[in-house]
Amino acid sequence: MENLMKHSLRQLVRRIPTKVLKVTLEKWGRLTSVQLQNIDFTLSKWALTDELITLCEENGCNVRHIAELEMIYVIDNPNQGMWCAFQLMDPESDAAAVELMQFKEQFKCHLSELVRNVSIKMKKNTDDAVWIRIAWEDNFSRPNSMRPTYVVHYLQTPYVFVTRLTSKQKPLLSQALIIATRHQSIKDANLSGRKLSAIRDLLMRQYEQVFPTMYPSPLVERNQIASHPHIEKEQAKTEINPRQMACEAFGGGRLPQLESVVYKMETKYKGPTNQRMAERETPFKCVIKFSSTNLLESFRHGASSGIVSTPVSVLLSSITRKGRNCFVVTDKVTGPSVN
Repeated sequence: MENLMKHSLRQLVRRIPTKVLKVTLEKWGRLTSVQLQNIDFTLSKWALTDELITLCEENGCNVRHIAELEMIYVIDNPNQGMWCAFQLMDPESDAAAVELMQFKEQFKCHLSELVRNVSIKMKKNTDDAVWIRIAWEDNFSRPNSMRPTYVVHYLQTPYVFVTRLTSKQKPLLSQALIIATRHQSIKDANLSGRKLSAIRDLLMRQYEQVFPTMYPSPLVERNQIASHPHIEKEQAKTEINPRQMACEAFGGGRLPQLESVVYKMETKYKGPTNQRMAERETPFKCVIKFSSTNLLESFRHGASSGIVSTPVSVLLSSITRKGRNCFVVTDKVTGPSVN
């Protein structure tokens, strides 16, 4: 094997936990069953990698095969980096009729025209997602397999999820996606996170949504002793189910495991005591970030238990309503507004 191939395999094996390495190699299918049985997975990573390099040399594996192995691992373990969501805009009349083979051909053809040296691999997953691995050229040389971009697109939907994409590569990828999916443009969805499934479920509304009910408070028993009308009226105001309001704002059941939300605040000074500050044209800016292992669950619990006041503020409910976790809040609007 060439030094580049050996280096790629060594770097990849170092990333893959030993407990999932065997399963990943079995899915790869480039080693025989006998070879897999003879591998000692209790060895150190360095010794294990040397053994795998020897076996790959015997089987004639090349750098494309190493890329296949990496792609299998990333698809099975997608929570390895920061994923960003994008939304395709203005579909053409035949956008809904684009099939997998047509998408593959159009995407590969156009991106290859834009970039001289690029390696593109595609694989359709069991959940109908099309996974794309792109190794971009490195200083006008052959594709750099060490830092590929991964793209996940669900056909017949406007949603695209991307990781490891540079600002230089973004317009090239965007143009290839627009043409292959038969759309006019693509925009940033202002949604990102380390868990692909979380941002996908939030953006595509793949969680239990709870809608307002006509009976927000529990039904009163018929044989209940009557009390004063004014007391009943005041009790009804306080007995509106905060759990219902929390679920309406954030969803019911199991929620997407969103880990952060960012609010970029822009406001002008309004105090009457400092005229110089009040006349300042540029607004004051600050960033507020909430973090948690499951942010939506934390907000829902806070609203249900009374820690967060109900009805839930639009600043929080916009996370699920708009499918975003990055907002710009200005003085011009009453709620979050993304520029």
